[in-house]
Amino acid sequence: MTSNNSNSVSAGSKHKRALMIVFTITSVYLIAEVIVGIASNSLALLSDAAHMLTDVGGQALALFAIWMSSKSRDNKKTYGYYRIEIFSALINAVVLLFISGYILFEAWQRFKNVPSIAGVPMLIVASLGLVVNLVSMKILTAGAKESINIKGAFLEVISDMLSSVGVIIAGIVILITGWLYIDPIISVLIGLFILPRTFKLLKESVDILLEGTPKDIEYEKIEQFLKSRSEILEIHDLHIWTITSGIYALSVHIIMDPRIQLDAVSQINTFLKSELKSQFKIEHATIEAHVKDNNYKPNII
Repeated sequence: MTSNNSNSVSAGSKHKRALMIVFTITSVYLIAEVIVGIASNSLALLSDAAHMLTDVGGQALALFAIWMSSKSRDNKKTYGYYRIEIFSALINAVVLLFISGYILFEAWQRFKNVPSIAGVPMLIVASLGLVVNLVSMKILTAGAKESINIKGAFLEVISDMLSSVGVIIAGIVILITGWLYIDPIISVLIGLFILPRTFKLLKESVDILLEGTPKDIEYEKIEQFLKSRSEILEIHDLHIWTITSGIYALSVHIIMDPRIQLDAVSQINTFLKSELKSQFKIEHATIEAHVKDNNYKPNII
């Protein structure tokens, strides 16, 4: 017996407007940062711009994924296109890994040959970037708690915010002391800050694609809930996975007490699905129920 809701809305879709606003703000700032970064010859500013470029690309990809996930399911894509949002997060994480590596490489090159840097333009643009990132963080806070797509964008904004702080510090140090090594040092710190968050996003994306148990669902609690029902003697093949952020699925095989009337099996099944949805936020539940008899042997996978 299967429960399927074709009208399920992904968590990312609920926050599409917020993401579009942040995408527009970030794109405008990126253009300004690249222009000033080249003019001022600041690696810290250009490395922050490179990171901002991944934000813009990631946000565009996330918006595309949200649009695709809203398409109706059919007999070839029975769950629709929800998983595209997860691929979007995965691609964003992989790109960030390469960008972080490039930033660290360029910083190493500048340690060996430090060029002159214009501190004032660098300081002005970084200050504007800090404002942009603080506004973007405020807009995306709610969505980051629900969607891996929005969470990826939110983590990027946090990284950019701290990067802007780093560039501001570098600009002030250069203006006051003229010590140019602060620029590659800040670049290294930016790159090292990006890496662990990128690995976390990458791991979460891969876990979903491997259909691991959702991180905010406790497998043992659901198993205990099913076993606590007096009508259920055994449970087998309990699987819980994420279709996309905010949409969970479950399948299980249950063996019921032979004293249960056959017409009551359907009622119990309906009750279990209702409880799984209300208590554990599992919208798609497939429950295979059998009344135990002496000849029946479950095929355990």
